[in-house]
Amino acid sequence: MSLDIKKANQQLAGATPQAIVEWALEQGDNPIITTNFRPYESVILHLVTSIKPDIKVLWVDSGYNTSATYRFAEKLIQDQNLNVITYVPAQTAAHRNVVMGGIPDVDSPLHETFTQQVKIEPFQRALTDLKPDVWFNAIRKDQTEFRQSLDVLSQSKDGVLKVAPLFELTEAQLESYLLEHNLPNEHDYFDPTKALETRECGLHTQL
Repeated sequence: MSLDIKKANQQLAGATPQAIVEWALEQGDNPIITTNFRPYESVILHLVTSIKPDIKVLWVDSGYNTSATYRFAEKLIQDQNLNVITYVPAQTAAHRNVVMGGIPDVDSPLHETFTQQVKIEPFQRALTDLKPDVWFNAIRKDQTEFRQSLDVLSQSKDGVLKVAPLFELTEAQLESYLLEHNLPNEHDYFDPTKALETRECGLHTQL
């Protein structure tokens, strides 16, 4: 996609999340939204599907989610009639647990391989298959130090326009959105590729 990202970010400075979504949808023909059904994901899903109900929703299920996350996912899929496409790792969690002795610690030399297997490879496979030109995600500036260096718009290494409509929002603003639209939330969430919420899993640094 040929787009002056810096100029576009300047143009969108101060825009509402709804305006950002509407603008981004005009930039491509095959948009997707990615989700992991972590806390506050109902906000980004509701926001984007209220504008484009049939958008493809990519869920890379690592196989290590909590039961609460799976229940939350099923509720959102039903309630919002999400067009979900699920990708999973090539190897089952049970098999990997035997080979790696469980989830490797972040300091283990196996952890990078683990992250590639359960998150990066399935995402790369999905992006190759789905061939999106616009990729909506829920990253926010206040989540990690790395994300403070980003902006609402960026590009993947393959040239896909990555759009973060919630980038400038705070957790308090997300709470207000949940209340306003009577949306559910779920905090019992576990990402096996991270030890801390402030740690990057590699998805937004490698793709």
